[in-house]
Amino acid sequence: LSNLDAALRVQTRLEIARLHERLKSTMIYVTHDQVEAMTLADKIVVMRAGRVEQIGSPIDLYRNPTNAFVAQFIGSPKMNFFTQADLAKNGSKSLPAAASGAHIGIRPEHLTGCTEAKALVGGTLDLVEQLGEYALVHLVSASGEAFIVKMEHPPKTAKGETMWFTAQSDALHLFDQSSGLRIEANSSSS
Repeated sequence: LSNLDAALRVQTRLEIARLHERLKSTMIYVTHDQVEAMTLADKIVVMRAGRVEQIGSPIDLYRNPTNAFVAQFIGSPKMNFFTQADLAKNGSKSLPAAASGAHIGIRPEHLTGCTEAKALVGGTLDLVEQLGEYALVHLVSASGEAFIVKMEHPPKTAKGETMWFTAQSDALHLFDQSSGLRIEANSSSS
């Protein structure tokens, strides 16, 4: 569907979904477009370099990615990854023990603005994309990594100023830095 204009792409995707529902038969749909995969599939097989990375329902892949690749592939914008160096002064206090030395994944829509005292992570404002119903706020972390926050309204913060964010503990995803595999929050760190 990538060769279709935006409106026709949405209309065609809806027609495929209706056809699948009406026929009640198995369909295999191959796409590199994760929006198509998420909206059309009952089950998704995420592949990389000819290997299956994860199989599951769209919502399961979104909520419980088995590795960093799947975490960043599913979701738009992609999941942010932070290291201990990115955390605010008090940020590591709210993390599970398994987060020590792990990449901490947080989806842009799960970060919420807060004061520096309550912050998990902070970033310097770089750019704001105003998209009508929401704004994508592009920031740079303490370690120099770019990350995105999806906000209902554009911030009043000036470019170059620091913004602070927190997230609910159930919105944090931990991944081993070397293997990229998911770490369960209640597992012990080594």
